[in-house]
Amino acid sequence: MKDIDRNADGSGGYDLIVIGAGSAGFSAAITAAETGKRVALVGHGTIGGTCVNVGCMPSKAMIHAAEAVHGGAAAGRFPGIDPCAPRVDWTALVNGTADLVAEMRQKKYADLLPQYDGVDYIDEGAALLTESGIVVGKRTLSADRIIVATGSRPARPGIPGIETVEVLDSTGLLALPERPDSLIVLGGGYIGAELAQMAARLGVKVTLVTRSRLLPSAEPEVSEALADVMRSEGIRLETGLSYREVKVQDGGVALMIERDGEPVTLTAARLVATTGRVANTEALGVGVLGIETDHRGAIRVGPDMASTRPGVYAAGDVTDRDQFVYMAAYGAKVAVNNALGLEPMRYDNAAMPWVVFTDPQVAGVGLSEAQARAAGHVIKTSVIGLDNVARALAARDTRGLIKLVADAKTDRLLGGQIVAPEGADTIQTLAMALKIGMTAKALGETIFPYLTTVEGLKLAAQTFDKDVAKLSCCAG
Repeated sequence: MKDIDRNADGSGGYDLIVIGAGSAGFSAAITAAETGKRVALVGHGTIGGTCVNVGCMPSKAMIHAAEAVHGGAAAGRFPGIDPCAPRVDWTALVNGTADLVAEMRQKKYADLLPQYDGVDYIDEGAALLTESGIVVGKRTLSADRIIVATGSRPARPGIPGIETVEVLDSTGLLALPERPDSLIVLGGGYIGAELAQMAARLGVKVTLVTRSRLLPSAEPEVSEALADVMRSEGIRLETGLSYREVKVQDGGVALMIERDGEPVTLTAARLVATTGRVANTEALGVGVLGIETDHRGAIRVGPDMASTRPGVYAAGDVTDRDQFVYMAAYGAKVAVNNALGLEPMRYDNAAMPWVVFTDPQVAGVGLSEAQARAAGHVIKTSVIGLDNVARALAARDTRGLIKLVADAKTDRLLGGQIVAPEGADTIQTLAMALKIGMTAKALGETIFPYLTTVEGLKLAAQTFDKDVAKLSCCAG
């Protein structure tokens, strides 16, 4: 990496300072450097951030491994195929996953820095925002524009007694050196659902506990479809409850809950908390500079990604925007363009796809039925089970459904959600349809390849007006 000429005080002649070297930070630094700007990229944690180190990469590697194990056990659904139970070496799997993470961190982050002469990577401890500049180690950096991209970390739920037990978060579970006999997973959101199924498929007895329902932000039909799958795989689901107390019991943990006024005690070897995240801002000094934050410490930003402090922008999980790695990178580009006066951009998530990497996968884009009604639309919906999709029938795996929401007056598609083994890839087609303002009629008339999951979108669109069960293969 080429050195940048620095001032006598070591502050450097920077056009932009980026705090945080994760996905958002790298996106911001690279975008700025490509326009010829000089950038100070301040580490503020392990290079690569949450996604590659403790989030997306290790979790999906473990999830795919668990899918392979489940595939052997589920092979009996095909006539003439005997199911098998692959041996699971949890320790070897965890160690192999750590090796993959280290490789990805090196290739996709550390090795990229020398390719950008305009980026000066500074890894000298946590950064502190002050009126005179950004204090990092023994020096103070200054620039007219700053982007904060320090990410977030798992939150610990406020359950009485929880401080008396060892609580694993997602990071701790994915690095656990030995497989636990049993787990209680607190939280039924994306992370809780993914990790609960992963652990169960790798031989752990799992109880998933959530105050409301599984995937509470998803459509009710979607939530119930996934819940049925998880129960069929032996996962105990405890929903619609309140937490009362946590304590050590018999070498493990006991969680006391209350459901319908009745107390229930759940026990397991370990407790995993997946009940949300908090932004990494408390040590930054944002309050001193008048930078507004929300209840979880996230920096409030406008559509231009600017904070309430002139010259200070933010991107990624540290903000009050969407908590996905691809939206972090996108938000960083919006922030850079506006901060440096390049191309004016506004954060737009109207056609943002989201995915839960359970099996079957859950994916969605646009408005749910409830959101569409709240937005004032007169809506119509279409729901079809995967038993209407030839791909699912051929795979002998009809777990799941597709739901579409459209404006009843204009026929314009407003959103949709999918529960299907290939739901993650299928949802992008619907995202593109929403982006161009496609109608349900147009989607239903679009040519799709036969024996694909994505063809289910066409069938779901046709279901607004006809009974697709009465159609022959490829009809319409």
